[in-house]
Amino acid sequence: MRLSPPKLSPWLQGPAAALGYVLAWAGLFEISQLYWYLPAGLRFGALLLAPRRLWPWLIGAEWCAGLLLRLHDPHLLHDPLLLAWMVLPQPLVVAMIIALMRRRATPVLIERPERAVRLLVGALLAALASTAVNAPILQTLVGLPLMHIGSMLANFALGDYVGILLITPLLIMLLRAPPDHAQARALLADMLLILLPTIIALLLMMDESVPLARYARVLTLVPVLYFAFRHGWRGASLAMLASSTAVTAHAGLQLRPEAPAEAQLFLAVAGTGALLLGAATDALRQSGLRQALQNARLANANQRLDQLAQQLANAARRNLRAEEGERKRIAAELHDELGQNLTAIQIRVKIAQNRLETAGLGDVSASINDIVATMRRSVRGLLESLRPAALNEFGLARALDEGPLRDLIQSANMNYSVELRGDLRLLDEGMRNTLYRIVQEAATNCVRHARAHAFRVRLRAARRGDQLLALLDIRDDGVGLGTAHGALSAIGQGRGLHSMRERVLALGGTFRVIESAQGLRLRILLRQPHAPA
Repeated sequence: MRLSPPKLSPWLQGPAAALGYVLAWAGLFEISQLYWYLPAGLRFGALLLAPRRLWPWLIGAEWCAGLLLRLHDPHLLHDPLLLAWMVLPQPLVVAMIIALMRRRATPVLIERPERAVRLLVGALLAALASTAVNAPILQTLVGLPLMHIGSMLANFALGDYVGILLITPLLIMLLRAPPDHAQARALLADMLLILLPTIIALLLMMDESVPLARYARVLTLVPVLYFAFRHGWRGASLAMLASSTAVTAHAGLQLRPEAPAEAQLFLAVAGTGALLLGAATDALRQSGLRQALQNARLANANQRLDQLAQQLANAARRNLRAEEGERKRIAAELHDELGQNLTAIQIRVKIAQNRLETAGLGDVSASINDIVATMRRSVRGLLESLRPAALNEFGLARALDEGPLRDLIQSANMNYSVELRGDLRLLDEGMRNTLYRIVQEAATNCVRHARAHAFRVRLRAARRGDQLLALLDIRDDGVGLGTAHGALSAIGQGRGLHSMRERVLALGGTFRVIESAQGLRLRILLRQPHAPA
């Protein structure tokens, strides 16, 4: 939950912003010390975050604060033009730079490295522009040519840049990107348990010899890097502000022109690197969160797809069971009705056979008997295709090895071999029917179209965890699918393969057709979940 500032009337927003700006400016101006110039950070951050309608109020407030805070200098009081030049141009120059940044739609958030780089470039340009404006003032006050006051200008530029590094990220965090409760608690805990003891230890080291004090100043970068890795750019900015405050307080209050460029450069480089590292850490963390969210969405989508696939598989199984039930019903009706009627016709013909022969119609009797026998064979074949009697009577193993399939293959002068492994009795009725019909369809296609000499069936049932797997391998040494013996053969085989594939996919299995110079090979894998022990 993020706190939002109270809403003010548009007529009060400008005066309220100006009053707050003056108070903040006065406070930061008084603590501008050895290594930094914090009002430059306040100016840059306020103009960056405030809407343009408040800019005149902020710039006017800075002019008023600057004039009031410098009235104690008698040299400036005798030179009003110098006083005006010292106060008026800097806010205007920084406002022009920020206007150019906004024109390029530069965002004020720094949660990604490229945005942090844009912000840092703008801060560097603002520091250099403010320093360029101060150059004539230094020349007037010191009385030296510009080429001889380069070190002082460098101190001013580095001090302004360090002030922007310390204040602007803090303003962005407070006004535009405040941490949530969890982030705030983690930041506070690490500041109390890690940052504060570390800074105290480093301050104690600074009281020792000069080399140790220099090492301690460099070691202040360690907690900054830790906070950048752990808390992103927010942690880096807070740790940098705390470390810089401690180092500066230890050094004592001095005027900015006397600030050593080495220490200022260290703070500038350390702050820039820490801010970029924190932005990169935040970007990596956000990328990880987005990736985790995307993975969760994909997992949910896969789960829904699995559920749909399971529903489709269950529906296909129900359709297969319904089809087998309908086949069984039609077969029973054909056997009971048509079979009995054919038997009755055959009996009646036999009874009337003597009369027909006496009347010289013996050939009619023989013809009727032949027709009835043909019809009986057709009905028997139709019943076999609808509901294999061998499968019902002998089971899958004997139906494959000794049933009508062997008669069909051997009647075509083909060698038929069967290899069975595993306990096929554990397979449920749907899998047994599917396996038998696939072998039946493959054998029929082979006899009709393949012109093969051998037909081999290998079936293996094995348990894998709580599943029972059935692997069926069918081979022949025929001409295969892509032959030049006419399109009728290919069409017939294609329909048979399509029917077999539909049956396998309905049970959630896999179906492969492998064609080579040695013939055609079919590999079918079926899975039966929750197989009995």
